[in-house]
Amino acid sequence: MARIHGMSGENQPRWLTEEQQVVWRAFLDGMARIQETLDADLRSRGLDLAEYEILVRLSESENRSMRMSDLADAARQSRSRLTHTVTRMERKGLVTRAPAPADRRGVMATLTDAGFALLETAAPDHVTAVRAVLVDVVDEADYAALGRAMQAVTATPVQSRTA
Repeated sequence: MARIHGMSGENQPRWLTEEQQVVWRAFLDGMARIQETLDADLRSRGLDLAEYEILVRLSESENRSMRMSDLADAARQSRSRLTHTVTRMERKGLVTRAPAPADRRGVMATLTDAGFALLETAAPDHVTAVRAVLVDVVDEADYAALGRAMQAVTATPVQSRTA
């Protein structure tokens, strides 16, 4: 991270080294390229990456159904964003929503047959795109290291900036 001129005092952050900054920016650029590529590929099917992830999560769930709050966590979306996305998907006939049978307070999202059929059609092209943009362009050892790094990131609790 570029040091900001004029900052001084005891509350200085631990600035990134030049090497760390190069890696950090490569990570940001790489993630942007991956997301843009996968999003563009899925648009040919009338989906975006967030919608595809919802289809996948629901397809892997019991009865192809999940509580909306659990789906938001699994799909890495805020509850508000997930609600908007599921509403859009519901209009397309890909998912339905209904009160949770156990407590009637929660809402269940369920993958429709049309949603599952779209997922089955989109998945082969999606995995080809994932391979083309990441898996097949990265050395096997680097890919394994990336997996370990991301597992460490997701296993570490998020800390506030004041911690």
